[in-house]
Amino acid sequence: MKFFIALMVMGILTENFVLTKILGICPFLGVSKKLETAMGMSAAVIFVMLLSTAATYPINTLLVRVDMEYLQTVVFILIIAALVQLVEVILKRYMKPLYNSLGIYLPLITTNCIVLGVAIINVDSGYKFAQAMVRSLGGGLGFMLAMVMFAGVRGRMEAGDIPKSLQGLPITLIAASIVSLSFLGFAGIAEGMGLL
Repeated sequence: MKFFIALMVMGILTENFVLTKILGICPFLGVSKKLETAMGMSAAVIFVMLLSTAATYPINTLLVRVDMEYLQTVVFILIIAALVQLVEVILKRYMKPLYNSLGIYLPLITTNCIVLGVAIINVDSGYKFAQAMVRSLGGGLGFMLAMVMFAGVRGRMEAGDIPKSLQGLPITLIAASIVSLSFLGFAGIAEGMGLL
């Protein structure tokens, strides 16, 4: 049980994909202007991460068994692309406003390195199926935490008086780096709690 808690803590805080591993920056910067779209994108990413982990785990086992693990990345990308298409169809059909607000960033989940990264990290770390699912959920919740935090920061920035030379992307990147630095304070928390 301690190991599952450690995997969750790692995914959310100490090894946050966006803020410590710098993966998934495109949706992080592009969709974090409003809390609603940040939450919608996060939910879609969590859903795709869990489904892709559930789908890639047995397929990877098969690839290893037939000595074709060199095809992992290609197969993982194909699986993720199919799952993103499924999410896109569901959102377009049942959640049209969210689908419209996510715009081009929804299909970009296919190439979102977080989704591919979690599948590859799970394989490389040798996690069993349940551990891989917990790690994926933790990584997805960490993505959501980063998105929600940064949506709040960006909301505050819009109300501030920013010098003209820093407006737009420069102040966004500065704010993102400061938020990222705040997560360094969590380094070692899993080991310090005796979870690993």
